[in-house]
Amino acid sequence: MIETIHTILAFIVAIALLVAIHEYGHFIVARKLGIKVEKFSIGFGPALFSWRGKDGEVEYIIAAIPLGGYVKMLGENPDEQGEGVQTKLSEEDLARAYNRQPVWKRASVAVAGPLFNFFFAIIAYMCVGWLGQTVMPPVVGAVAPGSVAEQAGLMAGDRLQKLDGQVLHSWQAFEESLKSTVGTEISLDFERNAVHSMVHMPVSIFEKDALLVNVAEDALGLSLGSQVWVDSVVQDSPASVAGLKKGDQIIRADGTDVGTVRDLIRSIQTHADQPLMLGVLRDDTHLQLQVVPKADTEGGVGRVGVHLMSKPLAEPILYRMGVWDGMLYGFTRTADMTVLTVQVLGKMVTTAISPENLGGPIAIAQLAGRTADLGLVSFMTFLALISVNLGVLNLLPIPVLDGGHLVSLVLEKLRGKPLSEVILERMQLFGILMIGMLMVFAFYNDLMRLFRG
Repeated sequence: MIETIHTILAFIVAIALLVAIHEYGHFIVARKLGIKVEKFSIGFGPALFSWRGKDGEVEYIIAAIPLGGYVKMLGENPDEQGEGVQTKLSEEDLARAYNRQPVWKRASVAVAGPLFNFFFAIIAYMCVGWLGQTVMPPVVGAVAPGSVAEQAGLMAGDRLQKLDGQVLHSWQAFEESLKSTVGTEISLDFERNAVHSMVHMPVSIFEKDALLVNVAEDALGLSLGSQVWVDSVVQDSPASVAGLKKGDQIIRADGTDVGTVRDLIRSIQTHADQPLMLGVLRDDTHLQLQVVPKADTEGGVGRVGVHLMSKPLAEPILYRMGVWDGMLYGFTRTADMTVLTVQVLGKMVTTAISPENLGGPIAIAQLAGRTADLGLVSFMTFLALISVNLGVLNLLPIPVLDGGHLVSLVLEKLRGKPLSEVILERMQLFGILMIGMLMVFAFYNDLMRLFRG
C-alpha cells in the first residue's frame, strides 16, 4: 500500500512539474508578446485551487486531474471569433486577442511549450552530470569466442580508454559512442597491465537490435561480463532433472566460460535435445551437471526451465563531471534523446519496433516510482527523458497538438487568410480521435503488461 502511494505521488509530481513547464512556455511567451492570457491551469476538470495574479488579469488554477494543463488566451477559441463577441471587447482587448495577432506571434506561442520541455531536459541533464552518476567502469569482462574483439586481441580485464580519440569514462559512454560508428571501422585505445595499446576493428551492421542497445556485444563480442546465477528452477523441467538448484552459479557451458546470461542462453538454445555439460559452483563446491535442453514447439530451440539472474563482475563507480563538461552533457544528451525518440517513433510506425512497447500512464507511474526510489539523480534523469518525449510528441503534426497548430498556421500564411471554422473544427475532431485512440492503446498495453506480470 505504501509503495503504491509512493508511486502515485512520484507520478503526480513528475507530470505536474513537466506540464507546468510546458504550459509556462506558452504562458510566458504569450504575455511577453502582448497577448492577453485569461487562465493558466495545471490539470483538467474541477478546480481544486484558484487565484488571481497581482494584476487581476490571469486566473491560476490547480485542477483535479493531473494529466495535462492549458493556457486560455483571449480570442483563442473559434466561438470567440464572431463579430457579436468581439464588439463587446474594448479596443485594447481586441488588440491583445490571440486571433488578431500576426502568424509569427501565434507560432511563437505554439512552439514555446515544446521548447521549454527541451530547455528543462538540458538543465536536468546538466544537474545529473554535476551531481554524479553511478556508472560501470569501461573494463572488459568477457570476450565472445570467435568475435571481432577476440580476433583483434582484446581480453577480459582490458580497460578501455578511448574510442576514435574520444575519452571513455564508463561502459555506458562506450556503448553510446559505438552507436554512431555502426558500419565503420573504429580505433580503440586500451590498457592492459599498465601497458597502453590500440586496435582497429570493424563495427558490423546488424538488424536484430532496432535500438542498438547492445552494440558492443552484438557487433564486437565485448561485454562487461557477469556472474550468472540460478534464481529458480521449474519443477520437473530438464534443469530440475539435471539437479540444478536455486543459488547455483553457472560458470561453464560445454567447456566454455559463461561470461553473460546471453552466453548461457545461446548454449542452451543450440543444444536442443542434446546433452549440455554445465560447470556449476555450489557452496564453494565445483560440480559438473549434464542437462538435456528440451526443444520448444515454436522454433525448435532448447529450453531447460530455469530463471537466471546476474551480477556484473565490475563494481559501479560514481562519475561526476566538471562545470563545462556538465553543461556540454546537458545539450548533447538532450539532442541524443531527441533523435532517439524520433527514431523510435519512426520504427513504431514502420513496425520495425512493436507498438506494444508504447507505454501509457501506468508505465510512466511505475517508472516514476522506481526512479524516485533510486534517488534524486535517477529521478531527474527520468524527468529529463519524459520531458524530451513530451517535447517531441507535441511537435507532431497532429491537430490539437502544438505541431498540428503550427501546420495550420503555415497553411494560413500560404493562403494569406485563416482556415475556415469548419475546417478547423474538423481538424480538431480528427486530432482528438487520433490522440484518444493512441491513449487507449497505450493504456491497453499497460494493462497487458500488468496482467503478464
